[in-house]
Amino acid sequence: MVSKSDGKFNVSFGYQCLGRKGTACDDNEKVQMCKSSFFCFSGAALSANFTLANTNICNGLIGTGILPSLDSPKTFQRVPSSPSLSSLDILSSSMQSNTSNLSGCISSQSDCSDWDASMLKSMSAPSHSEGFLNAMEVEIAGGAAGEDRVQAVCSEENGWLFCAIYDGFNGRDAADFLAGTLYENIRLYLNTLNSKMMTSNIMMPDDFCPDGPLPYLIEDHSFHENMSLEASSINDMGVAMVQKEEGSSDVFKNCVISCLEQALAQAESDFLYMVEQEMDDRPDLVSIGSCVLVVLIHGQDLYSLNLGDSRAILAKTKGINAENLEAIQLTDCHSVDNEAERMRLLSDHPDDPKIISHGKVKGKLKLTRAFGVGYLKKKKLNDALMGILQVPNLLSPPYISTQPSLNIHRISKDDQFVLVASDGLFDFFSNEEVVKIVRSFIITSPSSNPAKFLVEQLMSRAAKRAGLSLDELMDIPAGMRREYHDDVTVIVILLGTGHQTSTASTHQ
Repeated sequence: MVSKSDGKFNVSFGYQCLGRKGTACDDNEKVQMCKSSFFCFSGAALSANFTLANTNICNGLIGTGILPSLDSPKTFQRVPSSPSLSSLDILSSSMQSNTSNLSGCISSQSDCSDWDASMLKSMSAPSHSEGFLNAMEVEIAGGAAGEDRVQAVCSEENGWLFCAIYDGFNGRDAADFLAGTLYENIRLYLNTLNSKMMTSNIMMPDDFCPDGPLPYLIEDHSFHENMSLEASSINDMGVAMVQKEEGSSDVFKNCVISCLEQALAQAESDFLYMVEQEMDDRPDLVSIGSCVLVVLIHGQDLYSLNLGDSRAILAKTKGINAENLEAIQLTDCHSVDNEAERMRLLSDHPDDPKIISHGKVKGKLKLTRAFGVGYLKKKKLNDALMGILQVPNLLSPPYISTQPSLNIHRISKDDQFVLVASDGLFDFFSNEEVVKIVRSFIITSPSSNPAKFLVEQLMSRAAKRAGLSLDELMDIPAGMRREYHDDVTVIVILLGTGHQTSTASTHQ
């Protein structure tokens, strides 16, 4: 076990489902007590970049007013799901009601298409009538590691888990903004969805059986080989939708995906608005951005949304041998290294001969989709930069897309765990390697933290690659250590009922 790293983790948390009786659920109690398809999860994050904790975005209200109440880097805290003054209230006054009205659900195949957009409120007028999916209280943990931000929010009694990793770049302002607003945006959209479905007599799905069919798969132009598809269509937002059967459960899932997408679009709009207001004093804001990876587990359904190159990987039993696990990547990689992304860029900008220069979009960024990074999206924001920092020949912006990849996976009895991580992890490990390491660890050390162990293994590998001892690498301060590894954030979610493993770092 690594010695010096123990005290240097910026974030390290764990949670184990206890059920309503205060004991871990067994197979027979699962449906009645826990509702959830996960039984424990852990997270760990370690910084390599040195970055100042900016407190002046949104007139300082993100750094001093919102994030301190959300961050709990070493343990979970229990908080009301609908506080009397949410972060959206604070932001709405700070931004002077920068509203972009919510537009209902994106599906043209369900009852959602008939919803009036006025039924969904803007960011400046959040609802406090109910908590996120009816949860009165939630368990929350999170914090920062360099330019990374991580969040985990759990309502065990209602069977849902929200995890997010925001991998910032060129500064932490965008990641901080996401940590302070995106969960609240999603909560607002989903609560409004819930209320509308109840008034429309459409029941939310309560089928937590893993043996049912996968009604929908929603992704950005790509499908996983392991999923069986029957019919598809492309809506006007460019999102592939696959439907197997009609029903209220289908409507709900389709609208959840729409809520995630709209919540992200809301955050992007609000962030770029804030950048425009403050760029005279801080022109660096126009170049600051973040990858986004959100995983939402509700009942037996796992929803994912991603922008950038962070990954969600599902470990699934392969064949009849329970010892063999398959690593299934649930997210797409949005970078110029992805041939499909390069072809999309060339197609979207046919008149720009220098769309990809020196292996980067306009010679500036390897990512093809990201949150923020406004100077590659708006000429006005690019003009705020001076000299060599400015992008020459910005012919046809936006060059960086904010259209996320979206996916629904129906959790089955063969699914063992999900690993959610920023790209720093995959500088050293393949998908198959991380699945193998986590699998081995939870078998041999069932009462320890697999996310923390994986980060420790990364540090050992980084030290070996650099020709250093582990202690020598750990003695290098954050900021100077970026030469050896990136900021790295990992969350491991163990699926099922947990009759074999548990996590030690548990909130009691």
